[in-house]
Amino acid sequence: MLIGLFGKNIDNSCIMRILLLTQWFDPEPTFKGLLFAKALQDKGHDVEVLTGFPNYPGGSVYPGYSIKWIKIEIMKGIKVTRVPLYPSHNKSAIKRIINYLSFSITSILYGIFWLKKPDVIYVYHPPITVGISGAIIGMFRRVPFVCDIQDLWPDTLSVTGMLTNKKILNIVSIACNWVYKRSAHIVVLSPGFKDRLTVRGVDESKVSVIYNWCDEISLTKGISKNDIKSLPRGFNVVFAGNMGPAQALETAIKAGEIIAKEKRNINFVFVGGGLQVDSLKTLAIEKGLSNIYFIPRMPIDEVGSILKQADALLVHLKKDPLFEITIPSKTQAYLAQGKPLIMAVGGNASDLVISARAGLSIEPESPEKLAEAAIALFRLSQDELEKIGNNGLSFYKKELSLDIGVEKFLEVFKLVEIQRNKNA
Repeated sequence: MLIGLFGKNIDNSCIMRILLLTQWFDPEPTFKGLLFAKALQDKGHDVEVLTGFPNYPGGSVYPGYSIKWIKIEIMKGIKVTRVPLYPSHNKSAIKRIINYLSFSITSILYGIFWLKKPDVIYVYHPPITVGISGAIIGMFRRVPFVCDIQDLWPDTLSVTGMLTNKKILNIVSIACNWVYKRSAHIVVLSPGFKDRLTVRGVDESKVSVIYNWCDEISLTKGISKNDIKSLPRGFNVVFAGNMGPAQALETAIKAGEIIAKEKRNINFVFVGGGLQVDSLKTLAIEKGLSNIYFIPRMPIDEVGSILKQADALLVHLKKDPLFEITIPSKTQAYLAQGKPLIMAVGGNASDLVISARAGLSIEPESPEKLAEAAIALFRLSQDELEKIGNNGLSFYKKELSLDIGVEKFLEVFKLVEIQRNKNA
C-alpha cells in the first residue's frame, strides 16, 4: 500500500488494463517506449500499445514495415497495434501537421471501434494531437486518460521556431487547454512545468511531477571492447545527443578556444547528430582547435560506453525562460553513469544537480563560465571526481530510476480509476 497523491492509501497490486497511446514507439527513439510498457507488464498489468508505423526521426518508414490499415506485433510480450499515418519529419510545417493529424484520426477510429476497452489510457504528449485522440477515445469509451507532458505546447513550438504563425499558435493553445481540461490527471517532468500549467488555469491538484528516467538497460549494456570507440587522451568533457539551435553548442567551441590558449589538456567531445553539427565543425576548424572532437550518432549502448569513459558530462541549452522549467533528458542518463555533470541550464535542471551534489551548475551561453567549470573539475583528484559522480548515481537510483517512476505512474493510474468508479 502507498500513500496516494491525494492522501489516500493506494493499492498498486490491483491488476489494470492500460493502453499506452503514443505516436512514437520502438524501434523509434522515445522516452516512454517499450522499456516503460515492459516495466508496467512486469508489475502484473495488462498493457497494449497503440502507435503509428515507425518513421521518426528520418521521416521514412523503417525497413521491414509497410503502411497498411492495422499491423499487430508482439514485442517482448507486449501487444503493439500500429495504425497508418503520413510519414514525415522534415522542416515543412504543413507536412508535419499532416503527420500529426493522420495518426490522430486513425488512432481515434481504432480506439473507438476496435480497441479492447482499457481501464486507463496513458497519452504521451507531444504532439498535442495525440492528446486530442486520447480525449475523444476516452469520451466515447468512458475511460479516463492521463496526459504525460514532455513539451509545453505552444511554448516549445514558438521558442524552437518550428511554428511562428501566431494564429496557428493560438489554435494550438486552445487545443492544449481543452486536452488538459478533459484529462483525468496530468503528469509533468519538472516543478516548473507544473507552475506554468497552474498559471494557465489547470487545477494544481490534478498535476503531478514524475521525473523522467533513462534507458538503464541499453546504457549499461556491455559491448565488446573491440567495438568501443576510445576517447582522446586528456580530460574529456562529453556532450551526447542532438546538436541543434536549442543546444547553442558554439558556446562549448568557444570555451575550448579559451582552454586551448591556457594550454590545459582538456577536450570537448560531441557525440551525435543534428542541424548544427556541420557549423560546429566549421567553427572549430576556423579557430584551429585541436581539443574539439566529433563522434557520429551511434546506438545507445555504444553511447553508454563513451559516457563511461568521460571525465565529465555536459548539459547545455540556450538561455530561455522555457528551458529553465525543463530538465533535459540527458540529465538522467548522465547521472546514471556516475560521472560529474556540468549543468549549463538554469532553473529546475540546475536545482536538481545542486540538490544531488552531482556537479557544477553554470550560466548557459557563457564560454568563460564553461571553461572555468571544465578547468575546476580538471583540477580535482580522481577520488574527488568519483565522489561527485557517485552522488549523482545515488540520487538517480533514489529519485529518478525506472522503478521509482513506474510506481508513481501506477499510483496515478489507480487514482484515476478509483475516481472514475466513484463517478460511475
